[in-house]
Amino acid sequence: MAVLKALRQTPSTLRHNPILFVPVLVILLFQIPQLVLQAVNPLIASIVSMILSLALLFVMPFFQAGIVGMADEALDGQTSLDSFLREGKSNYVSVLVASLVLVAVNFTIGFVAFFVAIFGGFALFSDTSGGVGTATLVILGLIVALLVLAYLLFAFFVQFYSQAIVIDDLGAVDGLKHSISVVRHHLVSTLGYSVLVGVLGSIVGGVFGIGSLLASPQSTGALHLPQVSIAGVVGVSFLIVAVGTLFGGFFGVYSVAFYRSINEGASDGLN
Repeated sequence: MAVLKALRQTPSTLRHNPILFVPVLVILLFQIPQLVLQAVNPLIASIVSMILSLALLFVMPFFQAGIVGMADEALDGQTSLDSFLREGKSNYVSVLVASLVLVAVNFTIGFVAFFVAIFGGFALFSDTSGGVGTATLVILGLIVALLVLAYLLFAFFVQFYSQAIVIDDLGAVDGLKHSISVVRHHLVSTLGYSVLVGVLGSIVGGVFGIGSLLASPQSTGALHLPQVSIAGVVGVSFLIVAVGTLFGGFFGVYSVAFYRSINEGASDGLN
């Protein structure tokens, strides 16, 4: 099974190529100033967070392509940061375009779902005559649920676009198409992979959430928890970075190993 095959390959690949953790570590180190600022000045922290989010939108495709290239090389032997730079440069534009497509789809679906929900809430609370029936609210709820399901299905099928672009040397559109084709032919394996990654991601997300909670004076005050000192916030931040680096390195290799497994013998995916 592709899920187990990739799972067996990942630890040994990371053990022989610890350099794979370096790009992930670099990205996560940007989280430390944000968490420290959250403890000192939440308003400035929010501004910095927005700026970093915008910057990462354009920086992450480089790291994404580089990490995929390194992981692909490491699964066959050894890799280096030279491979990271080479793959990041050569695939940056394609991965960026595909990423922007995903952002656009995400924004469109979220925008429509938001206004459907707002319309339902406005109609419910502004109608004093009871004219808004249960059926109307159910229909609006179903529309929102269908939009969420549509987004989840879209994300499920295109999740390997960066692997397709880097490993199969495809453009942005062909990378998205190839990901859809490969997943379509390996639905059960991809579902198992997605569940495993989702569970691990939820655990890591929980660590990030708790760390962010401890770093926020407002949160600790609201929950009547002892406020963490600046030194404690820095320590929590480094713990978050350490956990995130381990997961990021694991996911980087595991996703490539799984993609290679389900991509073996596949067609070009453009039919």
